[in-house]
Amino acid sequence: MNTLSTFSYTRASLARMPAREQDSNKGTFGRVLCVCGSRGMAGAAYLCALAALRTGAGLVEILTPEVNLPIIQTLIPEAIVSTYDENEPSAQDIEKAVKRADTIVCGCGLGVSRSSLFVLSRVLHMSSVPTVLDADALNLVSRNPSLLKYCSGKILTPHPAEMSRLIRKEVDDVVSDPDTAAYEFAKKHSLVCVLKGHNSRVSNGSESIYVNASGNSALATAGSGDVLAGIIASILAQGKNGDMPIFEAACLGVYIHGLCGDVCAIRHGEYSTIASDIIAALPEVLKKANN
Repeated sequence: MNTLSTFSYTRASLARMPAREQDSNKGTFGRVLCVCGSRGMAGAAYLCALAALRTGAGLVEILTPEVNLPIIQTLIPEAIVSTYDENEPSAQDIEKAVKRADTIVCGCGLGVSRSSLFVLSRVLHMSSVPTVLDADALNLVSRNPSLLKYCSGKILTPHPAEMSRLIRKEVDDVVSDPDTAAYEFAKKHSLVCVLKGHNSRVSNGSESIYVNASGNSALATAGSGDVLAGIIASILAQGKNGDMPIFEAACLGVYIHGLCGDVCAIRHGEYSTIASDIIAALPEVLKKANN
């Protein structure tokens, strides 16, 4: 393998955010579908969807089991909520939601049940728009590696343990050489890999690896990954007209997520930051975009 080169973003990179045209409506800024949540995991769907909205998506729809409907509608009235039977999900319900979306994020709190596998497989088969796979979507793919062929052209966001399961290597191997792990996985499966961790790596299988320079230990908190997935999906939705390549959207999303962590470290300290604090920092970070 050739020697891998690396690059990072700076605050000037916020100008890469899709422009906000004044002659616009909610459709202008894209529709994100969050296929997220399961019984007891409504919070993951909420965090992902709220992050997508706060990052600028015009509309967010959450597709989740029926049991989560009253919780999510109460938590986030700005989102549309569609549901499916957690025991017998309908392919038709999934297809309708997928067809409405400009961008999809799937996996946050989805669970790894038989029904969850059915939902993920339907999304992978039906989706023709930019798609982010996170959390339980990655666990399901690692348990069902035949699904990897449907991940081509998608963004996968594993942490080191999820990555180790996807590539069948020890976590220590991933952590000791994250550049190679991200590069080889992305290249082999023609996808974008966001390998999360300290100085997260993003690779699309080219020799140039993005190494994130923002963030701190405040981001090491439950739900932080759900927030990142929502941020990336929102950027993709806003760049739906083709002016935002998925690799660039992934790099920018990781950088913005890290900047939010930097804001949180000042506001709350690295010990006390929680996932909703990361979302609450988005307005301060994004005010600097396109200025």
